Amino acid sequence: MYVIELALKFNPLPLSVQRKELSDAESLYQKIKDCMERGDQKLFELKCEKVEDKKLSFLVSELLAVQIYEKAAASSGVKRPGFSFDA
Repeated sequence: MYVIELALKFNPLPLSVQRKELSDAESLYQKIKDCMERGDQKLFELKCEKVEDKKLSFLVSELLAVQIYEKAAASSGVKRPGFSFDA
């Protein structure tokens, strides 16, 4: 399982959705990144593959960062990937 995690302006907690396949996760990551590069002002909606009823909608202009990681890495006992200020 792969997690696409988003950091929004003025939101202390990241938002995330999951994809089963790496190719799907990378494709979604690239779409979001492309919207950020263009400076789109549109509303973007995401659906999660793991939690079927989970949907996220956000303004691309409010997006600060996006990242992708494999969920298995989070359960191995090391620090969870994420947007952090810890060194």
